Amino acid sequence: MLKVLLCGGGNAIHVLSSYVSAQDDTHVTILSLFPGEAERLRAAIPDEGVRCLNDLGDDVVGKPDAVIEKAEHVPTDLDVVIFALPSFCHEIYLKALKPYLKRGVLIGAMPAEGGFDLCAIHELGIDFVRHSSLFALETLPWACRILDYGKKVEVLGTKKEVEIIVSPKEGASKDEVAELLHKLIGRLPEFDPADNFLSVTLMNINSVWHPTISYGFYRNKDVNEPFDEPPLFYYGADEYTGEKLALVSDEVLEIKRVLLSKYPTLTLDALHHVSEWMLRSYGDDIGDKTNIYTMLRTNKGYRGLTHPMREVDVDGTTKYLPNFKYRYFTEDLPMGLIVTRGIAELAGVSTPHMDDVILWCQEKLGKEYVVDGKLAGKDLDSTRAPQRYGFSDLDTFMQVNGYLAEPAMKESPATSFDDATPMTAQ
Repeated sequence: MLKVLLCGGGNAIHVLSSYVSAQDDTHVTILSLFPGEAERLRAAIPDEGVRCLNDLGDDVVGKPDAVIEKAEHVPTDLDVVIFALPSFCHEIYLKALKPYLKRGVLIGAMPAEGGFDLCAIHELGIDFVRHSSLFALETLPWACRILDYGKKVEVLGTKKEVEIIVSPKEGASKDEVAELLHKLIGRLPEFDPADNFLSVTLMNINSVWHPTISYGFYRNKDVNEPFDEPPLFYYGADEYTGEKLALVSDEVLEIKRVLLSKYPTLTLDALHHVSEWMLRSYGDDIGDKTNIYTMLRTNKGYRGLTHPMREVDVDGTTKYLPNFKYRYFTEDLPMGLIVTRGIAELAGVSTPHMDDVILWCQEKLGKEYVVDGKLAGKDLDSTRAPQRYGFSDLDTFMQVNGYLAEPAMKESPATSFDDATPMTAQ
């Protein structure tokens, strides 16, 4: 019997609970630490279970064995833990689950955002992670939505391919982990293996895309002046924004160049310029491939997508203001671009264009990450930047986290970042 813990309570958890619970040889527990969510979900699930309208064929129906609100109630011999919730919640769940996880467990996130491995090692300890398996998907395997909370969910589209990074426990292979995940979620999507967690962190497309496009659009606008309708996100980008995206991506590739020159055994083949990513991802759906600006405005996949907004009432008329509390800012900055910026700082790579975006975004968020050109702001502790975990030199960062081929996550007396490197005062 495979014991699986699903963490969260939203769209993806509904799909996972249906898919995984439908299998005869699984025991499924859902954990939600959000106040009241577990009780609500437990009461909503009917006797037959959660029905998933599957785009690939027949409906799938499965009922989880338990829905709980306290980590202390999870089975003590879990085999698999899957996070399908906002990335800023990962640390909260890891901290709560730590006393109840056994070494050898498979634990991962879909999606993971940047620095998921740093967060897991920090909370669980290097030795625990080395004897367990970590995985991360770059995105969810499907586009999905809840139709009836606790009862019915719809998979609008199963993706054909999703990039995955697997760091297997000693004695296990990446293929074994991928095969187990396929058993749980189905044969699709196909998994495209990335080189390592560092490669996935630096190739976090959302961390470049969303903050930079937002900065480019609003940079000269009064953000307190309401819009008559939500403005287009990608189709509304101007030439300056296209150029800024290219320049930020250039800085990411400079990090790659510096790392490869310093560590010849390092592999970062999955790390590409955003323009190449666009062409690889959307191909003929792009009408004009001249540059990033034209690709943004002629990509069929981006048609109609708008900036995240919040409704406001102006003299009885509904207007719209920017929603800077949306995940484009609350996740893609602290769990994305800030992580990349921290690695750049360790590598000695100058990032003036990245800093333009970060400084503007952190002001709109009411946060402080970069101060006087350094990641030393008062809110650094809420990010996954290497500096948040006490790293101040590149060699230690690369070695402790097992990014180098030799040695790979070698035996160390340190069991957590607190032991491996001195923590700066926060």
